[in-house]
Amino acid sequence: MKKPSLPRILSGRPLTHLFLLFLVVIWTAPTLGLFISSFRDKEQLILSGWWSAFSSSEQNKFGRIGGSDDQVEENGKFVITGSFFEADSRARIIAFGDRSNDPGKYKIGETIHHKNGATFTLDENGNYRWESPEPAKRKRGKRYFYVMTSPPGFTMDNYKEVLASQGLGQSFINTLTVTIPATIIPIMIAAFAAYAFSWMRFPGRNLLFIVVVGLLVVPLQMSLIPLLRLYNSIGEFFNVAAKSYLGIWLAHTGFGLPLAIYLLRNYMSSLPKDIIESARIDGATHFQIFTKIVVPLSVPALASFAIFQFLWVWNDLLIALVFLGKADNQIVLTSKLRELLGSHGANWEILTASAFVSIVVPLLVFFALQRYFVRGLMTGSVKG
Repeated sequence: MKKPSLPRILSGRPLTHLFLLFLVVIWTAPTLGLFISSFRDKEQLILSGWWSAFSSSEQNKFGRIGGSDDQVEENGKFVITGSFFEADSRARIIAFGDRSNDPGKYKIGETIHHKNGATFTLDENGNYRWESPEPAKRKRGKRYFYVMTSPPGFTMDNYKEVLASQGLGQSFINTLTVTIPATIIPIMIAAFAAYAFSWMRFPGRNLLFIVVVGLLVVPLQMSLIPLLRLYNSIGEFFNVAAKSYLGIWLAHTGFGLPLAIYLLRNYMSSLPKDIIESARIDGATHFQIFTKIVVPLSVPALASFAIFQFLWVWNDLLIALVFLGKADNQIVLTSKLRELLGSHGANWEILTASAFVSIVVPLLVFFALQRYFVRGLMTGSVKG
């Protein structure tokens, strides 16, 4: 019996499955990390990565005891007591010290003896006691350093802050107002154009299609300023607001049409020619062939582009900032979440929660249409 060659073994199905599993892990790991991080507070995000979220973390910190106004006299000694932790803290101290370069010099249960006769003790729950035969003279107490461990903890505070922010619901509706028409309009126009490029004969068809494909490489950033100036000129001429939903619908339509026409044309041109010719022989017009035959058969390609366009428009920030204002009835979700960060990004910890709030709708759209996605995308990309 002939043994299989090494290339044949390497091309077997198990290796393919392992490679696909590797790709799934590579793409899923960042999303999983983002999801776990969305339930962690700012301090945890600073100190450790998401992969350590389920284990205790160790960190060095310092605390300042009370000053002269906080001391009380007990049995001839002056005492200052307090705690470095809040009442509901689950953190525990494992070592402490009075120098920053050696915060773990003393273990829990030991006492720091100072030269002036003062002593300092610290419990694992953060409670401290400072005693001295002489009263403290400074209103600002001495600093002590400690090593603490924090158990894994999760919170919904990030989501509460995002969802409870004023105007978020209206921005969600504004985003739907932008995204749905900006997805439907280019699909309708591109479907008609793709049918014309596939099954209609007219002068300059191939040259025009090449021009459309060439527009795919034009960066949209180059056209933002000219388009905005054009909108402003039209708005001044008709005495209407330049920044409106109609303007951003047309902008997204223009930016999405080249890809839409390319995908749909390649898909429609791969449909069985016999069906189209039979319909023509039976006397069907181009419009009847398009609406009753081509469109039903092109649902996978239409759904594929719908996913692309919906995700792009939903996650868009740049075009929305250029062609829409920041009024409550116009600001989109991405722009609203950006404002929640503050002018200096002080609330950056809510970015993780904001990401998952913003992807809920795109995920629903993707899973609803994903059975058409691969079939439509592959068919429309192998035939030019």
